[in-house]
Amino acid sequence: MARTHGDSWDLASSVGATATLVATGRAIASTHPHGLINDPFAAPLVRAVGIEAFTNMVDGVLDLAALEAFAPDAAVRARANIDEMAVRTRFFDDYLLTATDGGIRQAVILASGLDSRAYRLPWPDGTVVYEIDQPDVIEFKTQTLAGLGAAPTAQRRTVAIDLREDWPAALQAAGFDPSRPTAWLAEGLLIYLPPEAQDKLFDNIHELSAPGSAVATEFVPGLKDFDADKAREAAAGFAQLGLNLDMPSLVYHGERHSAADYLAAKGWQTTGVGRSDLYAGYGLAAADLGGDDPMREIIYISGTLG
Repeated sequence: MARTHGDSWDLASSVGATATLVATGRAIASTHPHGLINDPFAAPLVRAVGIEAFTNMVDGVLDLAALEAFAPDAAVRARANIDEMAVRTRFFDDYLLTATDGGIRQAVILASGLDSRAYRLPWPDGTVVYEIDQPDVIEFKTQTLAGLGAAPTAQRRTVAIDLREDWPAALQAAGFDPSRPTAWLAEGLLIYLPPEAQDKLFDNIHELSAPGSAVATEFVPGLKDFDADKAREAAAGFAQLGLNLDMPSLVYHGERHSAADYLAAKGWQTTGVGRSDLYAGYGLAAADLGGDDPMREIIYISGTLG
């Protein structure tokens, strides 16, 4: 189903299910010998959501090689997506820890989904981590992790609001101090925003940021040439497994501003690293996703203000 203004979801449907997909990738990547990430909460969260295909993946019931029976190179793409999640997660983990090593004690995770960084990263004493997402998503994760006996490793403050609403006001009502430097994280978010909403997101971040703040996100230039039909063909294996997730309908494609350029125009000093270079930096080889996959051009961006 195509996106509509004001649409909503839980963690088993629409955009919410992509958060469960991300957690599935993190769970599987956490078992890989490369040891790039260790997210002990990803698998329990996936099981709690209850999407059978994802649960079977994290429990090892479903061998990714079985996807080959449904579509050519489906298993290779699935493995590449899991490696991507490992590299992406490690990049943003490193970004946040570097920011706090530099003295930042306030972090904001936008559209936090099933992100467990507030529970698993070694945050310095005095760090406050704000998580923003829809109320049902926040409540589900909070209650599930509490049931596991998990405790945050920072002071965790939740902001239960849709990013299409006045989240800056809600964030400040939760105790956020715009006069202090902040580490902002917008991971896996931009592709689910219309171009104008992406710009507004960065406008709000800029307005709430004191000098010394940091930001990190990723940008997919290939979205301007996104082919929904080819994307559906590539995901055919998952559909055969009973996974009713039409990713192409959830993504806003077409022309949009480069995240790095837009931030730079506001005075942020940004750097970007391409997918292949990031893989190489972590000692991995990036799989060839083919010329028709927009994710092959993904750029990981970080920056600071002032």
